Amino acid sequence: MEYNWDFATIFLNWRVYWFGLQGTLLMFAVTVTLGMFGGLIIGVLRYLKHPLAAWPARTFVEIFRNTPVLVQIIWFYYAFPILTGIETSPFLAAALGITLNTMAFSAEIYRAGIQSIDKGQWEAGKAIGMNFRQTLWRIIMPVALKRVLPALTNRGIEVFKMSTLASVVAYVETLNQAKLIADLNYNPIESYTAVALIFFVVLFPIVQATYALERVLKRGDE
Repeated sequence: MEYNWDFATIFLNWRVYWFGLQGTLLMFAVTVTLGMFGGLIIGVLRYLKHPLAAWPARTFVEIFRNTPVLVQIIWFYYAFPILTGIETSPFLAAALGITLNTMAFSAEIYRAGIQSIDKGQWEAGKAIGMNFRQTLWRIIMPVALKRVLPALTNRGIEVFKMSTLASVVAYVETLNQAKLIADLNYNPIESYTAVALIFFVVLFPIVQATYALERVLKRGDE
């Protein structure tokens, strides 16, 4: 089967991709920041033994970890306004879905990191007069964060790629712009290949930087 490759239109429409990439970067910045920070709070609540803190946090995690992000985005865009009377823009609906899902997954990462710390560290903090909160943030979390950094990095990468799901509600991001170019020029293979290359160019240096950070932290522990 002969196929006439048409990458010329990709280069001619680079501004369209650039506009979409800006939308992707904005979505990523918002969702990864809120998702990681919110996940830290929920992860700590999950670790606590008090049922009034642990059970609501566990319920949140199970709901948003065990339902598809795509369904969550669609639900926030179509069902949420019907139930509440509050209109949601494509950006808000996508941001809510991706952020809450990220919070659920990162909460479990943080909780696992906290649980991995030897109980002697808690006892040491108590022995020098620290309360639970002081011991958690001054002794436990610095070590736990080092241990879960690779998992958090992987989650951040997934969040960046997950931003393409926002196209389902017509949010202007990279994949959505690629669809536009593909429909106009009948070149879906080239259009989506360009998306893959753009994501690789953006993510590769970020991943390498996190590897370097992990090596620095590892040397600091030696």
